Amino acid sequence: MRWLVKAEPNSRIVNGHDVKYTIDDLQKNKIVTYGRIRNYEARKYMKQMTIGDKVFFYRSNCKEPAITGIATVVKEAYPDKVAMDPSSAFYDPKKRPWFVADLGYESHLAKPVLLSDIKKHPELSDMLLVKRCRLSVLPVQDKEWETILDMSQ
Repeated sequence: MRWLVKAEPNSRIVNGHDVKYTIDDLQKNKIVTYGRIRNYEARKYMKQMTIGDKVFFYRSNCKEPAITGIATVVKEAYPDKVAMDPSSAFYDPKKRPWFVADLGYESHLAKPVLLSDIKKHPELSDMLLVKRCRLSVLPVQDKEWETILDMSQ
């Protein structure tokens, strides 16, 4: 299976911590604990991820949202203990179940594939990124994956 996950490339302070994260950060860190997912549908998708699955890394909440790179699932979804730590940027005083998965850096795309171009492409009109754009974890169909890789060249 293939996936898309979203991260914000611009600084945003939450509980005194900057939650900005980019494909460059992932390359530098090699592995990231990704998620803090509470949304039921996104959490359901995250729980379907298996080790070795490929993941598009998408920059969101910015001037030019785009798919910027590829990661690999290195640890399947598990409950996020950080959400219970009051000093964490991701502390949840309501103690709702949050989930994370570990992703490893694979590569940058040769060029980012902009959301505006994805929306215009006829073969991507049914892609969940276009239809369910608010979710932070989405499955990607094989044909969509190949089309985006072609667009990134």
